[in-house]
Amino acid sequence: MFQTTRRRLAIWYTTVTAIVLLVFAIGMYVYVRSTLIERIDDTLNHVVEVVSRSISIDKIYLPGANSQFEINVAASFKDDSDRLDDDRIDLELFNVSGKLLWSTLREPLNLPVWIDLDGETVRVDNGRTLRQITAPVNKNGVLVGFLRVSHPWFEVTKPTELLLVDLSIGTSLVIASVAAIGWFLSGIAIEPVKASYQQLKQFTADASHELRNPIAIVQTNVQVALTEEPLSPQQRQQLQTIERLTRRLGRLVDDLLFLARQDSSIVTADFSSVPLDALLMETVEEQQLAAAAKGIELKLEIVDPVAIDVTATDLSELAVFNLSGDWDRLVRLFTNLLTNAIQYTSPQIDRQSQINVQLKQLIRQNTLYLQVKIQDTGIGIPSAAIPHLFDRFYRVDPARTANHSDVSSGSGLGLAIVKLIVTSHQGELLIDSQVNLGTTVTVIFKSQIL
Repeated sequence: MFQTTRRRLAIWYTTVTAIVLLVFAIGMYVYVRSTLIERIDDTLNHVVEVVSRSISIDKIYLPGANSQFEINVAASFKDDSDRLDDDRIDLELFNVSGKLLWSTLREPLNLPVWIDLDGETVRVDNGRTLRQITAPVNKNGVLVGFLRVSHPWFEVTKPTELLLVDLSIGTSLVIASVAAIGWFLSGIAIEPVKASYQQLKQFTADASHELRNPIAIVQTNVQVALTEEPLSPQQRQQLQTIERLTRRLGRLVDDLLFLARQDSSIVTADFSSVPLDALLMETVEEQQLAAAAKGIELKLEIVDPVAIDVTATDLSELAVFNLSGDWDRLVRLFTNLLTNAIQYTSPQIDRQSQINVQLKQLIRQNTLYLQVKIQDTGIGIPSAAIPHLFDRFYRVDPARTANHSDVSSGSGLGLAIVKLIVTSHQGELLIDSQVNLGTTVTVIFKSQIL
């Protein structure tokens, strides 16, 4: 239990830290990337501003027409097309109709020309990615052409990829460190709780053990007193009440002692091969007297085993209903279930009150299981109460059972013990109930036969 709590605390520490680091890493990545893009755009805008001032524009006079402007490429640029740097800034000059006049690129980009002063990222045919800005070239307010400036995009991708790798490695190392530190700190934080819980369990075990003897003595003396004569009806009733309450208190102490020992691992289960059919026969026989006293028919049905393919083995000699378990704990398990069924079943006017116990084999994914189903015709359990039945000291609303004698005499520990025993045997426990119709409890264990 404490290991689970410690694990959860460490997971919470690690998860919160991972989320914070992830948000920080994403923010850092976005900030650095946007800063690099902004720096490249500033550089491109600066180049556009400088180059635009150096462009030579001539005025052309045409007969019968207004004068026009034309870019003088030869006067504006020198030929530097032999430069092969991949990290340089490239220029392209277009006339007003979009025709390429001059370029520093070895091959034209074959991209349409449009004004884009905010910057755009494009992928060209040769696989390169460029960041571009296209600005108009004007003369006296007249559009003369376009200037497109391109910058290699790898100056953004390369540092951001390196940053992403560094952030991933750093974040992973920090998360791993926080996980280790969280595990260590959660162990320190839970230690006082663990010590208090251990003291409480030890106190419960010691107190339960010390209470058993005086309770047994009181019960014995009451039983002896009941045999004495003469006793008035009032005295006999009082002694019977004391004996009944003492017996109930004894059961409560036994249950507390059992749970305390299981929680503290004072007693370990003694697993061996257990014939479940013989165990159920014995348990049902022990409960027959209590069932008959309430007019309840208690029946046990053992369904014929399924066909099992066991080479060179006689099925009649095979212990088909055996499982690996602790005999005493399994007896306690089914005794608690049968006691509950008898306790919550009352004689019916219109039908026979009965409790049916069925043992059968199940095959799931080529694995053999043993299923025990205990079905009664009792008062049933509300659907809202079923999820809480295995909580210690939980009891269904006593107002619902006001008309049923001895229904409220339980301690609320019986089903908690049942759940603990089933879990220790790696079994399944299912409860299906309908109010005023009855309850069906199904227990499934893995068979010893593979």
